[in-house]
Amino acid sequence: MDFDFQWLLLGLPVAFAFGWLASRLDLRQWTREQRETPAAYFKGLNLLLNEQQDKAIDAFIEAVQHDPNTADLHFALGNLFRRRGEYERAVRVHLHLLNRADLPAAERDRAQHGLAQDYMKAGLFDRAEEAWKALEGSAFDTEARLALLTLHERSRDWRAAVDDAARLDRSSSTGSYASRIAHYWCEIALEADAKGQSADSADALRKAREAAPQAARPLVIAGQRARAAGNHEQALECWRLLLTSHPNAFALVAREHAASALAVGGAVQEQVLEELHALYQRVPSLDLLAATAVLEPELQAQRNNVAEHLRAHPSLSAARELLRLRVAQRGAADDPEVQNIEAAIARASKPLQRFRCAACGFEAEHYFWQCPGCLNWDSYPTQRLEDL
Repeated sequence: MDFDFQWLLLGLPVAFAFGWLASRLDLRQWTREQRETPAAYFKGLNLLLNEQQDKAIDAFIEAVQHDPNTADLHFALGNLFRRRGEYERAVRVHLHLLNRADLPAAERDRAQHGLAQDYMKAGLFDRAEEAWKALEGSAFDTEARLALLTLHERSRDWRAAVDDAARLDRSSSTGSYASRIAHYWCEIALEADAKGQSADSADALRKAREAAPQAARPLVIAGQRARAAGNHEQALECWRLLLTSHPNAFALVAREHAASALAVGGAVQEQVLEELHALYQRVPSLDLLAATAVLEPELQAQRNNVAEHLRAHPSLSAARELLRLRVAQRGAADDPEVQNIEAAIARASKPLQRFRCAACGFEAEHYFWQCPGCLNWDSYPTQRLEDL
């Protein structure tokens, strides 16, 4: 049977027409998708800038439905959910991205980073820890290590915090963490003492001194441990080092220092009294006057010291102390008027006897090495508000 070339000539134009028609249909669909998706995307951005987050989320969801493979839209949606406190929806968005096999490595790390933030904000710290650990060695490595350090501080896992801070310290890109490491070892020492593990506590304090030889806290704790054990000479030795390196912080243990000197007695007592008087000339405070009063019990001498302090550094606390000494010296403690005056001064001066965090302004009656409000370390000046 011979092939009729006439049919070939008729078929070619028909095939060409179908091909052209199919290409036009695909082109129109692609053009429509490209036109619709950016429109929804820019609509969402506009709503977001106008702080209309509910409508912005709806616009981004519409954009994602038009193009499910657009990772940037998913990231924008996940961030919006997290900012609104809808952590479960934010987690689902980022997990959806992580489950995509075609997602590039950089985008996968970005999705993992978003997931870690979701868990942190939601308070799921165990899952957040796993998510941050998955980012080690990535472009988010430093941020992940900082987040892990924060998590371990919150959970009071001080040994893990030591490891985190040591790795950050070696990276040399985020500053020195020696002081923090010393604080962590001090916390470990206090926990060991609470459990009666004296040897472990002493070892932790030794490591704290090695981490930050100039830090004040290890010297404070070492002296307090020695005094509690009845070794007043060792306590005095630790606190003399503190007096030399951190004279401002010495006021925190001045009364204990004086009590240990009184326990030792003799020439040591006189030497410590001279040191306290010399320090007061450099850093005047009522805490130091209270310490000298331990070694100088004569009421007239105490009254003269407080009167001079009140003249040079007027404060309600100094006025109250001078009133107390005057009443004690004259035997008028039972006078109702005097009691009312002293109570009024005490009430007015109490807020001024607090310590205030320099970072967040959190005030406390007791000194904290780590602020309970903002969790910063060494953010409390060692002077009370009246003495600043």
